[in-house]
Amino acid sequence: MQKRWNILEADDQFVTSLYESLKVPKVLCKIFVQRGIDTYEKAKDFFRPQLTELHSPWLMKDMDKAVYRIISAFNKNEKILVFGDYDVDGTTSVACMYQFLKKNHSNLEFYIPHRYREGYSVSNACIDYAKENGFTLIIALDCGIKSFDLITYAKEIGIEFIVCDHHLPDEILPPAIAILNPKQIDCNYPYKELCGCGVGYKLISALTEKLNLPVETTFEYLDLLATAIAADIVPMTGENRVLAFHGLIKANKNPNYGIKALCKLSGLVKELHITNLVFMIAPRVNAAGRMDDATKAVQMFVAETEDEALAFAEQLHSDNTDRKEADKTITEEALATINENKEWINRSSTLVYMPHWHKGVVGIVASRLIEHHYRPTIVLTKSGDVAAGSARSVPGFNLYEAIHACREHLLGYGGHFAAAGMTLEIEQVDAFREKFEAVVSSVITPELLIPEICIDAEIELKDIKQSFFDIIAQMEPFGPENLRPVFITRNVKDNGWSKIVKEDHIRFSLVQDNTTITGIGFGMADRFHLMTNKQPIDIVYTIDENEWNGNKNIQLKMIDIRSSESIKIN
Repeated sequence: MQKRWNILEADDQFVTSLYESLKVPKVLCKIFVQRGIDTYEKAKDFFRPQLTELHSPWLMKDMDKAVYRIISAFNKNEKILVFGDYDVDGTTSVACMYQFLKKNHSNLEFYIPHRYREGYSVSNACIDYAKENGFTLIIALDCGIKSFDLITYAKEIGIEFIVCDHHLPDEILPPAIAILNPKQIDCNYPYKELCGCGVGYKLISALTEKLNLPVETTFEYLDLLATAIAADIVPMTGENRVLAFHGLIKANKNPNYGIKALCKLSGLVKELHITNLVFMIAPRVNAAGRMDDATKAVQMFVAETEDEALAFAEQLHSDNTDRKEADKTITEEALATINENKEWINRSSTLVYMPHWHKGVVGIVASRLIEHHYRPTIVLTKSGDVAAGSARSVPGFNLYEAIHACREHLLGYGGHFAAAGMTLEIEQVDAFREKFEAVVSSVITPELLIPEICIDAEIELKDIKQSFFDIIAQMEPFGPENLRPVFITRNVKDNGWSKIVKEDHIRFSLVQDNTTITGIGFGMADRFHLMTNKQPIDIVYTIDENEWNGNKNIQLKMIDIRSSESIKIN
């Protein structure tokens, strides 16, 4: 698939000034400036994140109300129900809050809604369960900000809510006793990009202060919080970076038993990085809710022994195996469906439907299809008597608005700019497909249908030294708004040792002037001919470290390749 290459720029004056104060390679100073790190002090804060830099939790609107209500519940021995979403952010939020409260109050339980029986966020089933079992306070984590009707119902029957959420609120807020959400218009909390677990952590921090507990009490939950930050794809800036940085230290030195068990089952023996949380830990936790019941994810995180945690982790690991098999099978079937319908190939959108597909993986499959056919994509399956599914967008295209424009064909829908879900009558699927295509094709611009690679800087192979890589490594943890730097190098050649490995990967060895470097290009075997035709190529890549048999060496991870004469840069 052809991609657009876009080399980012930075203000030369700021770059030079930063270079003079930091004395590191100027090309790295350019990258720092691109990311808003344009002074020595900002660089110091970035490279040496301190927990003392965190904002006071009391700056968050309603924090005093939330703390007062919880302590009142302690004093009256009220039954508290800790409620959260079934994904990584929700389950880690519940685990953190439950563990903290349990140390100070025994009269509590936790509750995770079943994805298919109850759906997302606060449910009737949860409120009825609370009423039947004498709970008078529910702490909702990573959800609840849009649950006006249900929280109103709970209030009418004598159950109060504290909502800890990070999703955008509507104009009308639910009648909770306290709402903690920095995205509220009138909330003065300085950092707006916390995940749900981050908002819950702030409540734990405030309670820690009020109960005169040591500040270190909150540090116990940093590894779970780092997992939530990594999995929920929130910006890796400000407080998120500080919390993720120290959460990784906790995860490597003294991990939660659940994280330790999942690392063991994943075969991870090296140091845990943010990428391990994203690609090894998070999928296994999410698989519990996708394939079965996410309650066992919380049970794993709150386990009091390694053996207990491992027993639950094995269930999650099994769920993830089932998830991967369903993901692979459905993706193959979906691609075959697209190829069978030749008139769909040149469309601006994709919508596929099969009644037997597993509802838990249709969102993942939509993302997989975009890797093959780069355009806004919807994958539907049968759920009861209706069709239901998930949509994923391409960067820059407002998916929610496009689906909103098709609402006459839908029973219900929700989501945001990049992802959405919907339900509709099965007989409406074809009409919805045509309307969605008409809407997308009328507003999407041609360049949005070509994937873009943002390149941080151009360097030569001779610039790639151990000291250069060591500075990049200190930029971790990586995530949105602080991605691993992407480089371009022009006019390199294969030195004759490159080869295809495992059918579709390239193990390459490239030379530029007198410098040779090796690396890997995953799934790039179809580009191998560009390396072996003896002509110079331009490569786009990240720099990583490969460890084999105890030896470490710098390697490149290829992102894209082009013949040097065909290069087109935005």
